[in-house]
Amino acid sequence: MKAFIISVLIVTAFQTGFANKENTGLAKDPAEIVDFILKNTQSKVQTPAEKVIGDKNFILRGDYSNSRIQFEKNRKGHVAFIGGSITEMNGYRPIVCEMLKKRFPETAFTFTNAGIGSTCSDTGAFRMGRDVLSKGPVDMLFVEFAVNDDQDGGYSRQRCIRGMEGIIAQARKHNPNVDIVITHFVNGSILKKLKKGEAPISVQAHSDVAEQHGVSVNNLAQELADLTTAGKVDWKTFGGVHPKKYGNTMCAAMISNALLDVWSKHLAAGAKISSHKLVSLLDPKSYSRGRFLDVSAVAMDETWQVSVPRWKEDKIAGLVRPRFQQSPLIHSSTVGGKLKVSFSGTAIGAYVLSGPDAALIRCSIDGKLPVEIDPLHRHSGFHYPQTIMFFDDLKDGEHVMELEILDNRSGRRRKGGTAFRALHFTAN
Repeated sequence: MKAFIISVLIVTAFQTGFANKENTGLAKDPAEIVDFILKNTQSKVQTPAEKVIGDKNFILRGDYSNSRIQFEKNRKGHVAFIGGSITEMNGYRPIVCEMLKKRFPETAFTFTNAGIGSTCSDTGAFRMGRDVLSKGPVDMLFVEFAVNDDQDGGYSRQRCIRGMEGIIAQARKHNPNVDIVITHFVNGSILKKLKKGEAPISVQAHSDVAEQHGVSVNNLAQELADLTTAGKVDWKTFGGVHPKKYGNTMCAAMISNALLDVWSKHLAAGAKISSHKLVSLLDPKSYSRGRFLDVSAVAMDETWQVSVPRWKEDKIAGLVRPRFQQSPLIHSSTVGGKLKVSFSGTAIGAYVLSGPDAALIRCSIDGKLPVEIDPLHRHSGFHYPQTIMFFDDLKDGEHVMELEILDNRSGRRRKGGTAFRALHFTAN
């Protein structure tokens, strides 16, 4: 490719003249043409992704000896990835998996892909038990939610912390030895803020959680901001919100460089796995007890069903992603339909599919504090998966939440309807 570019530039150099001082002919000094070619090829040939990145934006905390001992000596390992579509897609995740298999060729790995498109860190905390911890003790965990907490959730600092810290706390409670890396991916808004020297809410909140719990951060977002400012990489080459191979290689190379370096150090013959230091929560109401409630906790009137909706037969408007098409839902489309959810904790919500016909709902807690909630999302042109928190700062203890479907009305974000569809009710 480079040779092709140079040959094109040589032709271009002659075609465009390279006029001498009198503008009567081509430049006679070969050095002028060489300088022209070098000047242009330097900006035309892209530096390989694994070489363009540096190491200053990987904040290393710990020596990752627990995972190394598990992989190297015990020769087995469970590595899990949780995040949104950036994790779900064949992006950075499979590249990191291949690095691990190459570094530890005799290790029997189990890789868990717990990426679900559009989901944010709060949903991650509530589904952590089902999608990750139920697969067995996790030796190494990779997490990314900075982009979705920013662009899908538009979350406050508090909610970003509660979701991310819930994931980290649950992972460490389940296996105190687990080594963790949080990666900050990037969208246009995050990139713009970082280039202006501002701290995006999700990036800063997740970084603060990482610092509190002694977790390493792969700040890919800051790395890209630095490289684009320096003119070494552009947004198009990186690949956008869902990075191309170049962007995913950048991310995986940052992780690989840091881990391979620390794993290159001498490991004492008697080295043993040891628990990470337990620390207090940054936010006492983080979703460290986040979970999906069993349907037995839900008392429904006759208007509700627990079943797979008849998406096609009933001609329900809006696309349903394949992963949800056969999922049983707690659902009703009847105005006035009520249900009650009994739970213990400080927070209650629901992991829902908010489609074009999503209903207005009224929720109350322990017979008090009625609040009206509109589940419609800007992406509710399809049945958008999101977690809606009804009550988030309750006194710890036993509670009953009541939900009622309200009649539709004008003035909503979208036309809406009277349907409520929950995959699960969530509690902390």
